[in-house]
Amino acid sequence: MDNSHDTSHQVNKVEMRNLQMGDYDQLAKSFKRIYGNQDVFWTRQQIKKLIDIFPEGQVVIIVDDKIVGCALSIIVDYDMVKGDHTYAQVTGNETFNTHDPKGNILYGIEVFIHPDYRGMRLARRMYEYRKELCEKLNLKAIMFGGRIPNYHKYADTMRPKEYIEKVRSREIYDPVLTFQLSNDFHVRRVIRNYLPNDEESKHCATLLQWDNIYYQPPTDSYVDHKKTVRIGMVQWQMRPYNNIDDLIEQVEFFVDSVSNYRSDFVLFPEYFNAPLMAKFNDMGEAQSIRAMAQYTEKIRDRFRELAISYNINIITGSMPYVKDDGSLYNVGFLCRRDGSVESYEKIHVTPDEKKCWGLCAGNKIQTFDTDCGKIGILICYDVEFPELSRLLASQGMQILFVPFMTDTQNAYTRVRVCAQARAIENECYVAIAGSVGNLPRVTNMDIQYAQSAVFTPCDFAFPYDGKRAEATPNTEMILVADVDLSHLSELHTYGSVRNLRDRRTDLYEVKVKK
Repeated sequence: MDNSHDTSHQVNKVEMRNLQMGDYDQLAKSFKRIYGNQDVFWTRQQIKKLIDIFPEGQVVIIVDDKIVGCALSIIVDYDMVKGDHTYAQVTGNETFNTHDPKGNILYGIEVFIHPDYRGMRLARRMYEYRKELCEKLNLKAIMFGGRIPNYHKYADTMRPKEYIEKVRSREIYDPVLTFQLSNDFHVRRVIRNYLPNDEESKHCATLLQWDNIYYQPPTDSYVDHKKTVRIGMVQWQMRPYNNIDDLIEQVEFFVDSVSNYRSDFVLFPEYFNAPLMAKFNDMGEAQSIRAMAQYTEKIRDRFRELAISYNINIITGSMPYVKDDGSLYNVGFLCRRDGSVESYEKIHVTPDEKKCWGLCAGNKIQTFDTDCGKIGILICYDVEFPELSRLLASQGMQILFVPFMTDTQNAYTRVRVCAQARAIENECYVAIAGSVGNLPRVTNMDIQYAQSAVFTPCDFAFPYDGKRAEATPNTEMILVADVDLSHLSELHTYGSVRNLRDRRTDLYEVKVKK
């Protein structure tokens, strides 16, 4: 492997290219098999076959016109290598008849660096090439059997599993395994007799794997999920409406406006339909909101029609909804542009909602699949409870939408700060949308404060302050912003910090009670 002692060579130029048959004589003179004690190399026929069947899988490193490193690989099916296997089995006794162009695993069969050129991180270059090739070919992972050449020093006192753990924790240095772990490979299992002649490793090997985060399972669909998603937020002005048709007309105006920017989503605020409660202001608070709930299903159906006709996924904010048992809930709907509709519920009701309206707490905690990835939706107060968004993140949520309604600036700050925290700790985007203005004729809905926004994680691919876009405070407007889902995938694996990966699941967990 790429050992860490210094080279004494003056280096002017380093390049990497695909292996060619004209390279064979130089390779055969310079290298020996890394796991054997004999001075042998691959035969000319073996190298020719590898180049013939999989030319892009074979690369060399050239330093000042001298070949000093080489990496060889084939493609196999995951089922062949996920369990115990030997080097002879996976290479077809070095005939490479096991190479399967339709397989889903890039399998490394050799990496070597000339001893005089170790310490220059040349092997790392070849591994980066393999990762790029794995992504380019849409393969599930890179796998190979890795030696543990220092294990013989500890074999009398510890089992391979314990040795691997100590290498992982940097208590022990192993020239191969330490290098592989530092390059984001993880150990799937220990395999015995992988290389029969490998006395240093005591006939043990680690089955190493690097997962391609961009892998897409084969599908009959020709439509891929979008990587760049455009989302629009409606910062809704509370104003009187004569009837439901007037309110729907304003809704359609905003859907039309956001869709004109070719947006994929539009988000409305919590209780955006509160102006309809003015008609029932002579009733008590609990009775008036129930009376307004009679419009919820009609508004939902109209949203569904708009989603189809304007080709946009609509998150309807939230509205009061009376279930068959007479209980009152705060619910919203995801109206997809394909015509399908799903509902979500407010899980945590505020003390005021409970006291004034008798609102019941919902029980649905779920993510939603869309044509632009997996999303989560939490209504206002819910975003202040980190357990909910963590559960959604564990289900693969990429964008969290938060419709909210806050009356004062301190209430808004709670929602805003918690939403931004959710973006960082769950490595996702968070979009929030609220209402502005006032409703003097609606009890308990009289004033509004909002500044809609899109928040991001804080790392190099994102804005330094985690703010992708912000609306003007307390002004009716739309806010449109693009978010790149591929940046999230990179963050999960290569981020400066990795909040999801580094969770101590051995020590704690967050789970839904059944």
